[in-house]
Amino acid sequence: MFYQLYELNHAAMAPFRAAADIMRFAYANPLNPFSHTPFGRTMAASLEMFERTTRRYGKPEFGLKQTTIGDKTVTVREEVIWSRPFCNLLHFARNAPAASRNDPRILIVAPMSGHYATLLRGTVEALLPSADIYITDWIDARMVPMTEGTFDFDDYVDYVIEMLHFLGHDTHVIAVCQPSVPVLAAAAVMEEARDPLSPASMTLMGGPIDTRINPTAVNKLAQERSLQWFSDNVIMNVPWPQPGFMRPVYPGFLQLSGFMSMNLDRHLVAHKEFFMHLVKNDGEPEKHRDFYDEYLAVMDLTAEFYLQTVEEVFIKHSLPKGELMHRGKRVDPAAIRNVALLTVEGENDDISGVGQTEAAQTICVNIPEDMRMHYLQPDVGHYGVFNGSRFRREIAPRIIDFVRQHSRSAVKPPVRRVIKGGRAG
Repeated sequence: MFYQLYELNHAAMAPFRAAADIMRFAYANPLNPFSHTPFGRTMAASLEMFERTTRRYGKPEFGLKQTTIGDKTVTVREEVIWSRPFCNLLHFARNAPAASRNDPRILIVAPMSGHYATLLRGTVEALLPSADIYITDWIDARMVPMTEGTFDFDDYVDYVIEMLHFLGHDTHVIAVCQPSVPVLAAAAVMEEARDPLSPASMTLMGGPIDTRINPTAVNKLAQERSLQWFSDNVIMNVPWPQPGFMRPVYPGFLQLSGFMSMNLDRHLVAHKEFFMHLVKNDGEPEKHRDFYDEYLAVMDLTAEFYLQTVEEVFIKHSLPKGELMHRGKRVDPAAIRNVALLTVEGENDDISGVGQTEAAQTICVNIPEDMRMHYLQPDVGHYGVFNGSRFRREIAPRIIDFVRQHSRSAVKPPVRRVIKGGRAG
């Protein structure tokens, strides 16, 4: 009943939250003399803090309306071009000049781990000037009716394969964090079947390919608990009146509480500073709002996908052991011969430890040396692997260069297998 109590508490707080919002507007209104006093700003700040900490954050928007190609600003149109019950495929269609219409086609597979695909807004924005970008927009499981059936790890792999088939020849795929395992599995399944539409390259970023290497707190938790414990303690049924009523899920608010607890002191300090900026009225709070509007927006995962991922990736380590199955058949990474491989890690990653993603280089034994590369980015944590200034400056250009070098219509010059980035100043 925990999910039901969570929903009941949220509903019970609604009138108080609405009242706080109204009072905040009153205290912040420049026509109110109190708004220009420390008392008025303190009251407005306190009311905003109350409203923000008790609201449910809805799905954010990408909001990418334009990009710059060369020295020209062009418009961008976001459109759904492929749809299934648990996922939409978004295309960021650029009004690009003719010279850019042969830019590489990249499918970004966003993580299905609690946050929406918009968490990768910075990833898309950094790559958009140089590539034709598509991204998986996973759907909140609480919004999918039971009549649509289940969604598990096998379905995830199938979705990736279907999208690659839909996008066609010479498509490159980027997996950010969690999807590194199913994307590698999809590439192996396609290569073993000699599928001509297998990706030209795959980039795995901060993913849990082999969590036995440098295990983090997340990895250790999975090892310390049985699968039955996860089933008994974190799987709940979606409450009425949501469209997914009675669907067993791993609720997003539980995942969020786990993320928050890992760096609780940082979040507390951030909220304290946010409050002080509001009182000072110095214009800094907008950065805090933007970050937490995204970070606190979470979605539910289907129980079958979550439990299967915990078991296969974090408990049994099936992929690096050669024991991962897809539709009853063993997934063989050695079958990958024609897909170039780039792995990217962050030096300070506390979600996927250093070496866990690079393990893909070891298990994909038959990829030629000139079609593989590993890059370790100094001074970044998990989030910095796919977002932020160092991603834009150091990582994104390397991804674009790698993708272009391994386009199936391009000549393939030799590529060093391992590159360690320079330490940022």
